Amino acid sequence: MTRKGQALSVLIVSTLAFTVCFMVWMMFGVIGIPIKKALDLNATQFGLLTATPVLTGSLVRVPLGIWTDRYGGRIVMTLLMAATVPAIWMMGYATQYWHFLVIGLFVGLAGGSFSVGTPYVARWFPKNQQGFAMGVYGAGNSGAAVNKFVAPALLVAFGWTMVPHVYAAIMLGTVIVFWLFSHSDPAHLVPSTVSFRDQLKALKDPRVLKYCQYYSIVFGGYVALSLWMVQYYVGEYGLDIRAAALLAACFSLPGGVLRAVGGWLSDKFGAHAVTWWVLWVSWICLFLLSYPQTEFTVVTIEGARTFHIGLNVYGFTALMFVLGISWAFGKASVFKYISNDYPTNIGAISGIVGLAGGLGGFVLPILFGALLDVTGIRSSAFMLMYGVVWVSLIWMYFTEVRSAQFMGKAAQAAHS
Repeated sequence: MTRKGQALSVLIVSTLAFTVCFMVWMMFGVIGIPIKKALDLNATQFGLLTATPVLTGSLVRVPLGIWTDRYGGRIVMTLLMAATVPAIWMMGYATQYWHFLVIGLFVGLAGGSFSVGTPYVARWFPKNQQGFAMGVYGAGNSGAAVNKFVAPALLVAFGWTMVPHVYAAIMLGTVIVFWLFSHSDPAHLVPSTVSFRDQLKALKDPRVLKYCQYYSIVFGGYVALSLWMVQYYVGEYGLDIRAAALLAACFSLPGGVLRAVGGWLSDKFGAHAVTWWVLWVSWICLFLLSYPQTEFTVVTIEGARTFHIGLNVYGFTALMFVLGISWAFGKASVFKYISNDYPTNIGAISGIVGLAGGLGGFVLPILFGALLDVTGIRSSAFMLMYGVVWVSLIWMYFTEVRSAQFMGKAAQAAHS
């Protein structure tokens, strides 16, 4: 097989593997609803339940990124996926809340696949195509949407316990397919005696911290809302679980699939320009999504009149669709920053930034639940995200925008 053929094969099977891993990682977003009802969990406990797999998937990203640099993505990805199969299968036999939390920690290892595949795929392509290649791989985030199509159907037909059993079989099959059709290149290995502690020193670089902040929104927010949206639709609009999952996929699907488009835009216009507009679109969408269902009474010349303000299910879904597209572009543009600034250390830096994004995906659902328990307002989740985006917009303005040229000959020269 030619070098180009190998690169394409690696990209295809890696994207498939990541899609399956992400589908498994988001499993609690659907099966957590009947579990919540069976165990009588409050919103905070439900948030912790859905977020537990995200924690381990985040924490292992840094070492996995480093191991990918040292040993190659093929062997690391294969072993990682194989290690999750027993835990996924055992999930179907859990009966107590602590069972789900403990097993969820091991299932969450699947989420670490991102920091394996990103450097593995990127090194098979030239620099001017790396943004697109990483975007295609990152489209495996659409596994969150696949979960919303597959899990509800299995849940309604056979009960929730069938979901982890089917997912374990799918993961095992993916391990075999990935090993058969992936390739390795010794030239891609980065021999190093640098320790984990030395790698983490990259956090002293202000650029890395900034990229962590951006990614905690576009990826962490994506993960958190993907886990949260099905139960949000059920509670806010009274939908059944299948209809809720279908509408929630309107956010998850473009948020994953269109990441490749974001990679292409980042290659063409630069990571900075794409990220800047992503944050502004997010700010507008989250402002509108934050407004709670409100009724107020106005005294008019004809007497008291009551008005209602709030998003209906169609307006809400449309805004979530736009937000998903925006974050798909943002996930790709952040990693374009990394491939531009750290070409020889993509694995370690992507692991650190991925860790920050994953931790965002862990912390946010818990905060969503806590805010709901305290305020009783479901849209408080979007109020929180709105504030986080404000921080990133201000940070980006002072560190990048004030010195950037967006118009005129200077901007054209900067992009050429």
